[in-house]
Amino acid sequence: MNRPQREAAVRRIMEQAAPTVPPELYADVVRRGGRLLRRRRVARRLMWLLLSAVTVAFLVWALTAQPWVEPPSKTTPPLTDW
Repeated sequence: MNRPQREAAVRRIMEQAAPTVPPELYADVVRRGGRLLRRRRVARRLMWLLLSAVTVAFLVWALTAQPWVEPPSKTTPPLTDW
């Protein structure tokens, strides 16, 4: 196909009437879209809740275990001057 033929084919396609959507299909799409949005919202809230719970658990562990404090020595220093 050369360029003028392609342009003519494109013009024919663009001049055709837009396809119509059946009303029952529109209602189904709106219902499914609403369901999808609700599921995404619930999933997002659950992820934020999980992130918050993990953060609180880490803070409680860090405050009780105090990993930044050096543990006490397991051995005693050698005795001298006996």
